[in-house]
Order: sequence, then C-alpha cells, then structure tokens
Amino acid sequence: MRSKMALYCLRGAVRSNYIRRNYGVCGVQLFNLYSTAAHTLRVNQQIKEKRKRALLGGGESRIDAQHKKGKLTARERIHLLCDPGSFVEYDMLVEHTCSDFGMEKQKYPGDSVITGHGLINGRIAYMFSQDFTVFGGSLSSIHAKKICKVMDQAMLVGAPVIGLNDSGGARIQEGVESLAGYADIFLRNVLSSGVIPQISLIMGPCAGGAVYSPAMTDFTFMVEDTSYLFITGPDVVKSVTNENVTQEELGGAKTHTTTSGVAHKAFHNDVDALLQLRNFLGFLPLSNKDPAPIRICDDPWDRDVPTLDTIIPQETTEAYDMLEVVVNVVDERDFFEIMPNYAKNIIIGFGRMNGRTVGIVGNQPKCAAGCLDINSSVKGARFVRFCDAFNIPIITFVDVPGFLPGTGQEHNGIIRHGAKLLYAFAEATVPKITVITRKGYGGAYDVMSSKHLRGDVNYAWPTAEVAVMGAKGATSILFKGKPDVSKYEAEYVEKFGNPFPAAVRGFVDDIIEPRTTRWRICQDLDLLSTKNLTNPRKKHGNIPL
Repeated sequence: MRSKMALYCLRGAVRSNYIRRNYGVCGVQLFNLYSTAAHTLRVNQQIKEKRKRALLGGGESRIDAQHKKGKLTARERIHLLCDPGSFVEYDMLVEHTCSDFGMEKQKYPGDSVITGHGLINGRIAYMFSQDFTVFGGSLSSIHAKKICKVMDQAMLVGAPVIGLNDSGGARIQEGVESLAGYADIFLRNVLSSGVIPQISLIMGPCAGGAVYSPAMTDFTFMVEDTSYLFITGPDVVKSVTNENVTQEELGGAKTHTTTSGVAHKAFHNDVDALLQLRNFLGFLPLSNKDPAPIRICDDPWDRDVPTLDTIIPQETTEAYDMLEVVVNVVDERDFFEIMPNYAKNIIIGFGRMNGRTVGIVGNQPKCAAGCLDINSSVKGARFVRFCDAFNIPIITFVDVPGFLPGTGQEHNGIIRHGAKLLYAFAEATVPKITVITRKGYGGAYDVMSSKHLRGDVNYAWPTAEVAVMGAKGATSILFKGKPDVSKYEAEYVEKFGNPFPAAVRGFVDDIIEPRTTRWRICQDLDLLSTKNLTNPRKKHGNIPL
C-alpha cells in the first residue's frame, strides 16, 4: 500500500501529465507558479495575523487594565523612549515552549517581552520592555533568550542596554527553566559591566530573582506609586516575620530612593520617566571605547561667575548650598543629580563644561555639615567608578570637616566603607580636577580626590582651610591642661585656617578667585583631553566591601 505522500505525489504527477497533454509545458509552469503564489499569500496572511496579535499583547481588556493603573503598555513605552520610527524589533513572532499546566493552549506572539534597538536623540541603544499584559510580564526561557540576544548584540556593537522592567517574576509553570533564564541575564550584566552603560527603569513590580539584574546595572530608576522592588513580597514577610507592611513601604520608590539607596532616582509617572531617561542618556558615551560626549554649547566657557565670590559665609560653621556652586559652574545650570534624596551630605551627578560631559562630586554642608559617612562614601565611590569606566572627567568640590563620628558608624564599618571612596578616587585614571571651597580636614581631605591620589589639577579658594582638624579641636589637644586654651585658637587659625600650608607644599596648584572657577576648569579639561594614564596590569583590584 502506498503512503499518503506517495499517493499525493502520484496524483500530482498524473495532474501534471494531464495539464502537459492538454496545455503543454507552459501550462505546467503556470500551474506551479499559481500554486507557489497561493502558498506565499497564505503564509503572508498568517504573518500579518501573527503580527497583529503581537501588537495587541495580552489583548484589549488587559491593555485597558494597564492604562487604568496609570501605566503605559510595553510598546507605548518603547515608542515614547525612541525617536519616531526608529525602533527595530527582534523576535516578534516567537512563542514560549512550555506545555505543562495547559500552557500549550495559551500562546502569544513575542511572549511577554519586546526587544530590539532604536535611536534616542539620534544615538543607538538596545532595549527590552517587559509586557505585563502577557502572563504578568513573567520571565520564561524564551523571554530570557530574547533579552540575552539584545544584550549580546549591544556588546558586539558597543551601545547601551536599557531595561524597562514590569514583571511578576519567574514564570512558575516553567520551573527551573525560568530560573536558568535569570542566571543567563545575570551573567551578561556582569560581563557588560564597565563595557557598555546598563540602565534599568522599574515601571511596575519587580520581585524575587528579577531584582538582581537591576541591582547590577549602572543606574536604577523607578516610577512613583506604580513600581516596586523587593526580594520577598508583603505576604511572605508577614508569614515569616509577622510584620505588616505594604508594597510601597517594603519596596516602593520612596523607600529605595531615600532609605535603602537601591534606586538612583524616582519620576512622577511613565511619561516623565521616559522623557527624563532620554535626557539622561545624552550625558553618557555609548561604550567604554568612546570619549565623554561633547555637544554644541551656547554658554560662554570663559565667563566669570561673580556670585561665587560671596557664596561662602563668613562664619565657618554656617552652612551654604554646594548645589548652588555646581549649577553656577556647569553649562546653562543644567545638572542631572543622581540619588538626590539619599545620603544628602554628598552630591553626585552629571553636567557639562563647554559642552563636554563631566561627573561632579561635592560635599554638601547643608546636610551633616558635609561629613562623610557610610552611605555617602558608598554613593560617591560607585559614581566615581562609573565615570572612570566610561571616560568621563571628574570634578570634585570639597568642603569636608571629616568622617562622621559615632558608635553607629564605627560598628557598621565606616572604615571599610569610607575606604571605598578613597579606593575609587585613587584608582581613577580619567582627568580629575578638585576645588577646595572651604574645609578640607583630616583623612577626609585625602579621600576627596586630593593631589596625593593623582589629582591632575587641585585648586583652593581663598576661604579654604586645609588642616588635620578644626581650630577648636586641635587646640584642645595641643594645649590640654593649660589655662585659657581658647586664646590659642586664633593662633591656630592664623597658621592653618587658610590655603597657604597646602599651597606652599604644592598640594594645591593655585589659590583662585571663586568667580574664575568655571573658565579655569574648562581650560584644564581641554588640556587634559589627551591624558594617558594606566594602572598596573592585573586581573582586577579588590575594593573594600
């Protein structure tokens, strides 16, 4: 007995012979052409239907539910982030491979994540956007493979990776396959670190194993009231520790931008977050092979800033706002502050000097008198290391009375945590320019990008004081037991309460008028643009942890 295929072929041969006898060879060719065209049309129709389904994600009802929460869909987010018409999607038609728990009957083209690349202000970036309308954005093995593909491509071409996270976590139906997918992503996060910028924007829930990928990226941003980051949710916390806590209290944007320091900034809503992200990316190079970006600047590089001459109070214990110093110096007062609500005693962020991106670090006298503590040291160190990895010059404004004293700081490891900032500045090989505006006391003076840590240009304002400690503390030790110790304070101030001891020893390159700070830094950055400094060859250092 012939198989069905053989019968089909026989019938086809008989049919071809019939057409050949009655219509000739041309008839056969026309018939075959018609059959091929019909098949192609059917396939094209199937592709169109699949694409249409993919564009709908989990369906209109789930899209409506997403909008009711005040959230955009995964596709809407990508189209708002990218320049119009520039997004190129990968793997739009792939589907998950799970056949357990009835999953074979629930398939959506593209599964639960949208991946590809696009232009952001004319510059290439790779991205993925998790689709909460499909299985709650949960991560399947296919979902993970799609993300890994764009991460690999980004490494090959040297371009940033942006993750728009909105996921319920691992897809339980897939078990260990889903966990393996997370591990594949984590590995790429580590290998990409310091090679291409990695940015996470949390736009919904992000729980369990999903949180570790954002934690390893360079910057993690959140959306107020709609995004959450936690290892275990409120229900698990309740069952294990008997604590009653809401999602917002446990892992909301306010918690992570003010208390834990896990997130670098929070935005009001999805639209605000994506537009701010477009602006933020303009400060970053595409990879570690590119120099700091330079754009056309309309703010004169050589302008004086007279307001800086009077910004330091006459009373040395009186606070002032270092942020005002920063915005008066950078181009067009445009400063993108990172972690503005966490460890407020140090300021970090990006600005431009004569169009060139710079990283800025500054002590903030308005908070804890600008003392360094555990949180500010960790915050500053990671930022300095990012700038160094991506060729961004570092400008440091110093007004630091020392490290914050107390048993709480000592018992929680201020020694090793403070050493992180010291390590980061010492390790950095990018151009480093330092301006001491007022206090530079003790070991904290050393830590804050001093000349001794290979600072390229170190300036002091006339109001600067570089010493082991303040006059009152010093005289109480030097003249302990002597009557009327206070009379020696004036003598100590005269000797050490000024920038001369550092200047005469070459520890600062010049004492400058505050108003000249901007144009001096711009000049120095031009001079240092060809700086070539390398550290000793090694696999990697061992930063204090």
